[in-house]
Amino acid sequence: MNCAYLAFTAKGLALAQQLAQTCPGSVSRCGLGGVTLAGWTAQQFAAADALVFVGAAGIAVRAIAPCLRHKSTDPAVVVVDETGAFAVSLLSGHLGGANDLTRQVARLCGAVPVITTATDCSGVFSVDSWARMQGCAVENPRRIKEISSRLLSGETIKIASDWPIAGAVPDGVELTDMQDYDVHLTLTKTAESALRIIPKIAVLGVGCKLGTPQAAIEQAFSELCDQENLCPEAFGLVCSIDRKAEEPGLLAFCKAHHLPFATYSAEQLMQAEGAFSASPFVREITGVDNVCERSAVLGSGGTLFVKKRAGNGVTMAAASRPFHPDWRWRDA
Repeated sequence: MNCAYLAFTAKGLALAQQLAQTCPGSVSRCGLGGVTLAGWTAQQFAAADALVFVGAAGIAVRAIAPCLRHKSTDPAVVVVDETGAFAVSLLSGHLGGANDLTRQVARLCGAVPVITTATDCSGVFSVDSWARMQGCAVENPRRIKEISSRLLSGETIKIASDWPIAGAVPDGVELTDMQDYDVHLTLTKTAESALRIIPKIAVLGVGCKLGTPQAAIEQAFSELCDQENLCPEAFGLVCSIDRKAEEPGLLAFCKAHHLPFATYSAEQLMQAEGAFSASPFVREITGVDNVCERSAVLGSGGTLFVKKRAGNGVTMAAASRPFHPDWRWRDA
């Protein structure tokens, strides 16, 4: 987790620097070096995974208010008083990880963790915390409130999974392979109204002609997801050959989808293991017989599950990282 710390006094700055040694991130002091409360907050709200204010909670509340968008996208916000007496989970306690960060910060400075989310206070299974702990996205987060309310009322929710889930099933949860489930752990798009938890384990391999526009890559990706019935949220990485490292359309696509981009040399791609769709023409141009499939496999360290698709100057393939979910839903 990439943290950003903001302190307001010398004492607070010392505490922020201490915390940053274990929970890495940038450390700033308001009023020094041109740092302003509004400017720092706006910048870090867009860039950091977590904002840690070392000061008064009221200052943090007023600072983040103009930046709030949605619980599925807002970063974690934690407040620690400058004496290290209290650590408060202020925003994105579950999906953003603020609750777990609060517990970690509290352990580091001997503070009392202040966590107010209902499931945590009641010791009830939190489906959105579980999703985050498993490295997953939530496709339809509006369902979280309903699921949590049912758990808090003592009801049992049914979870279906496309993978075995290790460990003891939490109280209030039933693992099912039937169709009447409330939560589905899956990569695929479905019409059901269940809360969908999407593992971000898919790696997109891309090849394209020089100068291919972003729109063509977007169209190819949309068609791949639609025709293979894949959730776009399942993708966590884009890969290609190193000669595409500065391809404007591909870089713009990755930026638009907030996806990291990795490239490999032709020699590295040739080392990928598996059966690939070989093209003598591609080999003549690039030095390797296939770019999209080989780069997807290398980037995932796993297996190809969507073979090469070609059209409009773009080739795409998808591979999946190994995924072994368990029932952990919060830090011990």
